[in-house]
Amino acid sequence: MFNRLLLAIVLLLSSAFTQAERIKDITTVAGVRSNKLVGYGLVVGLDGTGDQTNQSPFTTQSFNNMLQQFGITIPEGTRVQTRNVAAVMVQAELPAFAKPGQTLDVTVSSISNADSLRGGSLLMTPLKGADGDIYALAQGNLIVGGFGAQGRDGSSITVNIPSVGRIPQGASVEREVETNFSSGQPIVLNLNRADFTTANRVVQAINAMLGPDVARAQDAVSVAVSAPQDPSQRVDFLSLLENIEVTPGEEAAKVVINSRTGTIVVGQHVRVSPVAITHGSLTVSISEDYTAVQPNPLGQGETAIVPGTDIEITEETNPMFKFAPGNTLEDIVRAVNNVGASPGDLMAILEALKQSGALKAQLMVI
Repeated sequence: MFNRLLLAIVLLLSSAFTQAERIKDITTVAGVRSNKLVGYGLVVGLDGTGDQTNQSPFTTQSFNNMLQQFGITIPEGTRVQTRNVAAVMVQAELPAFAKPGQTLDVTVSSISNADSLRGGSLLMTPLKGADGDIYALAQGNLIVGGFGAQGRDGSSITVNIPSVGRIPQGASVEREVETNFSSGQPIVLNLNRADFTTANRVVQAINAMLGPDVARAQDAVSVAVSAPQDPSQRVDFLSLLENIEVTPGEEAAKVVINSRTGTIVVGQHVRVSPVAITHGSLTVSISEDYTAVQPNPLGQGETAIVPGTDIEITEETNPMFKFAPGNTLEDIVRAVNNVGASPGDLMAILEALKQSGALKAQLMVI
């Protein structure tokens, strides 16, 4: 049942007709992208669920350094308890064209042995980019979706992940990332999926609407488009570009196998050369049994337990089935369903077809 349902879904997805899509849905503008930010900080106000002092010395060091910034010096040799404090990593994503003063959502994750961040508050944490510069400052109260409880006997229960939380609009942008959007250079559109046919169709669609030689393909991914110099006009121009509809090129014949989950996706253009296939399963069953052996009544012996082993081998006799030349996806799915092959069996069949040269498609195992 699972196998038939899985192949039916694959057939439905693969046999769908290719439809026109907007350029904004299949491309991105070169240089217009988000940037990852990360920072190290402290969460305070926890109810005894923070880091353990003896196992996370960097938490204590960070806490002492913070106090020194406010003019408080901890006497040497003093043992500071930080069960209400947790060291965390803070991450956020800086969108393209984000301006100072705008806010970002941040994710806060414990990096030591804190049990939970529930009820905690993140102290002001600088968020840095890949270049080491500070682009945002994060601070605020955490929202934690998980929680845990523990009994005196050591039993515990945890729902979701209590050591990770979020702060909606918890970071303020402090610096803008420079882009070349207003530099006056041609706008470059990068396809989400490299394909020469799609790149050519994008060029044709743009030139058909805006005039010849406005767009030109650089390779299977990039299409350069001549654009106005004035920034406001470039915005209007790009708004026009991204709403042009293009029919993408069809994907190459491909079979994708996920060996971990048993998922198999067969592309629309997969073909099979004439071939006959049989696939059987060998089942080996081993059972252990123990028998009591009684001694002769006059032999003065002792009762003994004798182990016994039964081995049974069962081999399924699956029929051989045949693929005709030029089989379509529907024929392949129908033949496999008739045999009743499981996803594991189908993986073995597809690999054997590829090795024999009968499968006219790329075989990808992920």
